[in-house]
Amino acid sequence: MPSVGITFATVKISNLLRPDLGSVERRFLIDTGAIYSVVPTSDLEALGIARLKHQVFTLADGTHQEYDIGEAFFELGEDRATSLVVFAPEGVISLVGALTLESLGLMVNPVTRELLPMRLFLAAMHPPQSNARPTHA
Repeated sequence: MPSVGITFATVKISNLLRPDLGSVERRFLIDTGAIYSVVPTSDLEALGIARLKHQVFTLADGTHQEYDIGEAFFELGEDRATSLVVFAPEGVISLVGALTLESLGLMVNPVTRELLPMRLFLAAMHPPQSNARPTHA
């Protein structure tokens, strides 16, 4: 019987600026309710991921906690992209959040919970209109 409402995927993360440090491959929970991806601090430090900023998060119990945020390179199957990632305490389940899914161009089918390519839209692009008035001789 399949797990209802839970999606896991094998994801590889690395540091785009330091490929010489290798990569980490883990089983990640796909969490469309989370904005950022979450990875244990030890993995991010081993990859040399820089801490870019601090962010305050509200935890499930209502308390507030500040965590560092960095940027990692994610590979999920053939899809690859950089995305923001939270430096999480040890023991936390690694998860892929909505921002990373969108960066990868992926979505979760709400019925089957499978990962699918996102249907991407782009507004029609027209060349800019010139406001210059024609000159008459």
